[in-house]
Amino acid sequence: MDSKKLISELEFETISTGKLLDRIPKDKLTWKPHPTAMSLAELAYHVANVPGIFSSFADEGKTNVEVMVYHHIPDSKKEIIESFPKSMAKAKQVFESATESWGKTNWELIKDGKSIFAMPRFLMCRLLVLNHWYHHRGELITYLRMLGIPIPSVYGPSGDENPFDQA
Repeated sequence: MDSKKLISELEFETISTGKLLDRIPKDKLTWKPHPTAMSLAELAYHVANVPGIFSSFADEGKTNVEVMVYHHIPDSKKEIIESFPKSMAKAKQVFESATESWGKTNWELIKDGKSIFAMPRFLMCRLLVLNHWYHHRGELITYLRMLGIPIPSVYGPSGDENPFDQA
């Protein structure tokens, strides 16, 4: 897989993700749609940071389960917003330095000192950096919708915004 394609996709998706993060109501950060769900703050921070954190995991070549499933709970919307460009810069840095041999080398998930799961780094970047990011971004859209927040255009018109009306 060509790392330039990963960078192009990352840059394209940064725009709509930024629009969603900007719409987070700072007075609803502790809100959860269900007792077992992440809070809005936790989910939004995760969305803001998946690319940087998970690309770092890929670059390191292995990650402990405990580290991978940890979710930081930010204190403010400002913390979420400020972390986003740093995360994007880190992911872009990892993708820019990725070579074909780097991408073919396995990344491993470690539990109790043993590898429990492995895949090539480029596949890890596709599945756990990008696809995982999109999954949680979709959850964030659902949270915002449930809170009555207008949803920006992501891939075309949303129920609240039509980018083609602005053209």
